Amino acid sequence: MPDGSNIYAGVAGYFGKPDHTGKAGVFQRAAKGGDWKHVLDGVEAYTVFVKPDDPDVVFAGTNDGVWRSTDHGHSFRRTAFPDKTQVWSFMVDSRDPKKMLAGASPIEVYRSEDGGGSWRKLATPKVGAYCKGPFASRVMRFAQNPKKPEEIYAALEINGVMRSTDGGETWTDCSAGLIKLAELEHLKSKIVSDTTAEGMLDGHAITINPADPDCPIVALRMGLFRTTDHGRTWQDMDVKRFSPVTYGRDVKVSTAEPNTLYAALSVAASSHDGALYRSQDNGKTWQRFDKVQVHGTIMSVGLHATDPNQVYLGARYDGEIFGTQDGGKTWQAMPLPGEVQHIYSVACG
Repeated sequence: MPDGSNIYAGVAGYFGKPDHTGKAGVFQRAAKGGDWKHVLDGVEAYTVFVKPDDPDVVFAGTNDGVWRSTDHGHSFRRTAFPDKTQVWSFMVDSRDPKKMLAGASPIEVYRSEDGGGSWRKLATPKVGAYCKGPFASRVMRFAQNPKKPEEIYAALEINGVMRSTDGGETWTDCSAGLIKLAELEHLKSKIVSDTTAEGMLDGHAITINPADPDCPIVALRMGLFRTTDHGRTWQDMDVKRFSPVTYGRDVKVSTAEPNTLYAALSVAASSHDGALYRSQDNGKTWQRFDKVQVHGTIMSVGLHATDPNQVYLGARYDGEIFGTQDGGKTWQAMPLPGEVQHIYSVACG
């Protein structure tokens, strides 16, 4: 059952529909019920992140850097972030909750050592540029190895994966293995660039199961893929055996249930269908978890840090948010009010 948790949605525009109108920013509502509140406007929000050790602190990655709430999402203020740039991802260092990383577009990494109050830009990651698309590549998600916390992976849209072995200070390219897989006919995909490797480089999320810490899992346009050798090679998890749709937009490991993964799978970046799948055996098998019909690509899965019964999903169009608070037995529609732009992120805590 929900306690004093809140649900958050990050909303932004979409390059393919420049004339689309509607509200953007961050929306918040109580998990136990009530109305959505538009708590941050005037910016686009690409990600919302609840601090795992303190749910009163909530971050929004926006087109104006990092904004932060210290009152459980009721209000936000811009942090001392050095640049007016798009921020797409956050990570709290497992060793020290005051240390954080933020990922940006174009590909840059920022560090905070005071809990997200102030930030500094680190050295620009030295990774190849494999796709030239209509937007600058983005650092979409970080994943820290719980057994080797200096090792961090990052999913890049549309540029594959990179890896750090010094806590995020420097990065190496992990995309050669993905490009090699793109030689297979069924893994070729070209939409916005000049290479059929584009689909295998279209990284959206990455996660690490603490029970299998040396095997990161990345969600790509072409499905879910795993590495067992620090990103030198990648293996197709073959999620198409269980799901008719395989466009991987989000993948997350439950912090409350061992070996449990959730994956948002849809038809394409701009589609009108999708489903949420769950694996309880570290990705060996998957079952559909949701009991709803979305009308847009599922962009994000929101998991509660301590309550595995709470799971939320956000679909791109029409402000569609659905959630379960009883472990998937029942689902509730929680649509955002009025006309909104595109949902990119759902979080809870």
